[in-house]
Amino acid sequence: MKHANTPLDAPATALSLIGAGLLRVGRGSRIDSTAVFLPTDRIGAPRGITLGARVTVGAFAVIHGGAHLGEGSYVGHRVIVGEPEFGYAVRQVHPGAGDITTVGAGTVLRAGVVIYAGVRIGENSSVGHHTLLRSGVTVGTHTQLAANLTVERGTRIGSGVRCSPGSHLTAETVVADSVFLGAGIRTINDKQLIWRDPENEQPLTPPRFEYGCKVGSGAVVLGGIAVGARALVGAGSVVTRDVAADAIVYGVPARQHGWVTR
Repeated sequence: MKHANTPLDAPATALSLIGAGLLRVGRGSRIDSTAVFLPTDRIGAPRGITLGARVTVGAFAVIHGGAHLGEGSYVGHRVIVGEPEFGYAVRQVHPGAGDITTVGAGTVLRAGVVIYAGVRIGENSSVGHHTLLRSGVTVGTHTQLAANLTVERGTRIGSGVRCSPGSHLTAETVVADSVFLGAGIRTINDKQLIWRDPENEQPLTPPRFEYGCKVGSGAVVLGGIAVGARALVGAGSVVTRDVAADAIVYGVPARQHGWVTR
């Protein structure tokens, strides 16, 4: 543990961390020589880093303490895994503490992905180029998150989900199994738009996407809305009220126009 107090601006080499017991590397793993390992967070707490068998870590990737990369997972060029939350976010100031960050076996993190501390991603999922997953996000198995997504703190994404490029999932959004979200979707969890005013702030109310629903590209889903199981929301809709299970809705504001045939 002689490297436990390594400062943040002096990243250790993989070999030195292995010797200090802060990095475990499984058989057959490949680590680019430019990859950076930062076992100590901003408050000085060291956490071990574990790479399973046959893990690939690309050029200029940054792996923070507490990261656990499952067997056969792939970390692309300039990916960041386990970034400690620091500064103001979601009504509180964060000190830069690390956490356990898990990437499941067979999961692919494409170039430019940023994953904050405390994220958990299941097996055989993929995260597209330049997608951001903030602290505490969970992702199930066999889920595909496309490029340029922003997934805010505490959002829960199930298994078998498809999220198309360029969408924003607000903090604590719930996306159930087998949901399909189109490109450029916007979600809202704050109906009052009050910022940094603790005496007047109301509880955040994120939307929910129930099992197997489908939401077309460019839709906007307002705070507290539930899109029911297997429902279909048309592209470009503004969803201002709950959508029943199996309903077909579209328009601005979205209105029901039928039922999904099963």
